[in-house]
Amino acid sequence: MVEQNKQKILIIDDDPFILEIYVLKFKEEGFQIEAAKDGKEGLKKIKEYEPDIILLDAVMPLMDGFDVIRSLKKEGVAANAKIVLLTNLGQKDDVERGMKLGAHDYIIKAHFTPSEVVEKVKNLFK
Repeated sequence: MVEQNKQKILIIDDDPFILEIYVLKFKEEGFQIEAAKDGKEGLKKIKEYEPDIILLDAVMPLMDGFDVIRSLKKEGVAANAKIVLLTNLGQKDDVERGMKLGAHDYIIKAHFTPSEVVEKVKNLFK
């Protein structure tokens, strides 16, 4: 097992149920995890928490996931963090847009269980 106690994850999603599930799942696997309920709060937490991986919903109020990625790139923040869009936007255009902006992976929530998402994230650390 990879030593995960130093690996930090930030999940940004406006659905409190999704946040609760993923925070619990990642804690069970030994990760440090923080959560933010929208893009603006997420940007603030990214700067404070300096996560290794950012799980980011695309559709949120105030600032969507695509805008968060643009802001990170523009400000040069979290340059070493891996960004994973974790969303239900599954159109080919959305996936391509996310990847072009700099996401390392694009996971459609409805296609994976939380445990499968945890496994995919673990693979990003390898």
